[in-house]
Amino acid sequence: FPARTCCPSFKLREVVSMYCTMVAMFFIILLMALKGTVPRENHFPYKIPLDPESILELSWNISYTEEVIYFQLLVKELKYGVILGMSDRGEFYNADLAVLWNDGDNSYFGDAWSDAKGKIHLDSHQDYQLLQAQNTSAGLSLLLKRPFSTCDPRDYRIEDGTIHLVYGFLDEPCLSLEAINTSAIQKGFQRVQLLKPNISIPEMPSDLIKMEIRAPNVTIPNEETTYWCYMKKLPDDFSQHHIIKYEPIITKGNEALVHHMEVFQCAVEFEPYPEFSGPCDAKMKSDRLNYCRHVLAAWALGAKAFYYPKEAGLPFGGPGSSKYLRLEVHYHNPLKIKDRIDNSGLRLHYTDKLRPFDAGIMELGLVYTPVMAIPPKETDFILTGYCTDKCTQLALPHSGIHIFASQLHTHLTGRKVITVIVREGNVTEIVNRDDHYSPHFQEIRMLKKIVTVLPGDVLVTSCTYNTESRELATVGGLSITKEMCVNYIHYYPLTQLELCKSYMDPGYLQIYFRFVNRFNNEEIYTCHNTSVEEQFALVPWNSLSRTMLKALYNFAPISMHCNKSSAVRFPGEWERQLLPTIKTRLEEVTPQCQDTPRLSPSASTLVNIDGKIG
Repeated sequence: FPARTCCPSFKLREVVSMYCTMVAMFFIILLMALKGTVPRENHFPYKIPLDPESILELSWNISYTEEVIYFQLLVKELKYGVILGMSDRGEFYNADLAVLWNDGDNSYFGDAWSDAKGKIHLDSHQDYQLLQAQNTSAGLSLLLKRPFSTCDPRDYRIEDGTIHLVYGFLDEPCLSLEAINTSAIQKGFQRVQLLKPNISIPEMPSDLIKMEIRAPNVTIPNEETTYWCYMKKLPDDFSQHHIIKYEPIITKGNEALVHHMEVFQCAVEFEPYPEFSGPCDAKMKSDRLNYCRHVLAAWALGAKAFYYPKEAGLPFGGPGSSKYLRLEVHYHNPLKIKDRIDNSGLRLHYTDKLRPFDAGIMELGLVYTPVMAIPPKETDFILTGYCTDKCTQLALPHSGIHIFASQLHTHLTGRKVITVIVREGNVTEIVNRDDHYSPHFQEIRMLKKIVTVLPGDVLVTSCTYNTESRELATVGGLSITKEMCVNYIHYYPLTQLELCKSYMDPGYLQIYFRFVNRFNNEEIYTCHNTSVEEQFALVPWNSLSRTMLKALYNFAPISMHCNKSSAVRFPGEWERQLLPTIKTRLEEVTPQCQDTPRLSPSASTLVNIDGKIG
């Protein structure tokens, strides 16, 4: 009996031991899982300087499964606090903010918002979460977490396009968050694309050839905005290659001043091109450089290296290809820093082992013509260009083309750009969309997934403009003060179709001018010697003339440019075409928001800079 009573006792201990072990393992796994939701140190693949002197440096990582972004904000010189946030176009009013402030004794953190006057208020819905605050050898490091979408109407929704980040420095102690005077602090904004596509990097061949195109020893002008142009000539015997990757080269110390860069290939029919290195608007610059418009590479702040899909490359060099390239560097120098030398540019990676498909660049949108114009004092006037089914049916291969990247483009009044595919009258897919587009932040952006366009599809590109600051109509044209509406799509396989754009039939515009002239008893010249731009300048802009022009653009026939790379149109009748029929549009998807704990309006989080939050 003693032995029999002993055995069950032993088994019981064994079971208890196994149970405790399993519980312990469960808690260890749970702890590891919870810790795993925070990116590992140095695992922030994207990084930008926020201010011109690089005192603030923002890195981030994206979790598409959780639909959250992890921010790591490095403050190299902290005084009494720092502000990071987002707003519609970089304003410090009506902004969604995360604020760290010090009252002279303690530091506090809070998710906040600013009203129309710029006054800051603590948000009762805390969606910016401070995970860590730690002093490092480089400065104060703050680790923040923020969902893409929240349930808070005061919060900014993080989308695929351009995001305007705002920042500010607190140089004096603040007894409360509401006591911060935003009009008196040093502040600014930076544009960036936060939601980078989650695309794997293709393997690069070992025999890749590199070419650097860099602005040589440029003394950055002490002006807020400068576009610098530099010409480079390829060797005369340069054979055809495929560009399969390019990346930025930024001179150390100038990371906050180099805003974006582009490399253009010149038109071969206007060779040779003169040497040049200077401001793009310099009077001594040859007008011939304006024919260097074929985009080879484009980079903007926050972007990493650009890779072509493994099955395609951009043809570069060889017969029929110009030997001349133009580098354009946009310097953003709001503090007007002097005597800064720069040698930034782009590094092209190319191979002579051609890939299965040549990649191409096709221009969609509106023809550069004054017929398409925006009245003055408009907040959201829309112009639309079409690549019609007749053109795609004629010019695209039976299996279609595959778009993998896109570069949206307008001039100074552009605010939104979108391109959609219409198939059999129904909008089926968005190619690219930017609801907070800025003409000062243009880059070739990889699409989240490859989009296929079939023969018979219609590509519709719409641009939204704001002309509140202008007294006269803004007409379409090449000048920076005129407007464009363009989407440069990057696709494969290469076709002969290089430009697929439209504009309203000019005859209908003359009918509009005559009607406005008669109705308002105004003297709008409609004779042949008066330019369209001059006629628009004489329009009395009232509710009738505005509404009529908007309606005219929405129903009048269009003329099509369905052009080959030689600028010759495909054979066919392209004048006075009816607008494509669009029966259904895509429904707006309501984002899934994440509910977070609410605080009383007076609550805030006490921060221990050693890393503890409490």
